[in-house]
Amino acid sequence: MTLKIDGAQPITAELVARVADVCDLAESTDGSQVVVRLTGAPVGSVYEGLTVGLVNKWERALRRLERLPATVVAVADGDCGGTALDALLATDYRVATASARLVVPVDGGATWPGMALFRLAQQGANTAGVRRAVLFGQPIDAQAALALRLVDEVTDDVEGALAGVAGLAAGVPGAELAIRRQLMFDASAATFEEALGVHLAACDRVLRREPAGAAS
Repeated sequence: MTLKIDGAQPITAELVARVADVCDLAESTDGSQVVVRLTGAPVGSVYEGLTVGLVNKWERALRRLERLPATVVAVADGDCGGTALDALLATDYRVATASARLVVPVDGGATWPGMALFRLAQQGANTAGVRRAVLFGQPIDAQAALALRLVDEVTDDVEGALAGVAGLAAGVPGAELAIRRQLMFDASAATFEEALGVHLAACDRVLRREPAGAAS
């Protein structure tokens, strides 16, 4: 399953629907892999034609993508800003070409305050490079993104990288992957006591699972 997003294009209802369609398909195919191919960054106004309602639908579509029972892999090529950056930061594994740059859009002298800023701050550990991107819109090139752990690898052998990710995720049930991902998301904000219950529930789920090869 492949989803292509051009960050030069604005948020639209059609884009939200395309993300939803991919999510529908992934949710019906356990253990699937979604490849999100990303390029482009906004030129000119970021806000034109936008409403808060549409932005909310877009952010919720990305949240759904971020929680899929499937491995979600991004391929970033060239400048990736706007919707392309938003989607990149909602994926499990990120492959960047050497030409890739993560670009926070700037309009009216300030960066766009979407959820990409939230994810950058969470995932980039509030480093100086992330602060400059969030506050001033300074692009993050591929090697800097790798150093900040915002991407997993930089390569121009994209197909080889995708094959490697497929091998890495092979045999991992989508539902189990989604549970581990959510436990990881929650870890940064939860106390030990809050986390213990959900981790015990996940352990109980594994212990109750029918052994592989058992008769039905």
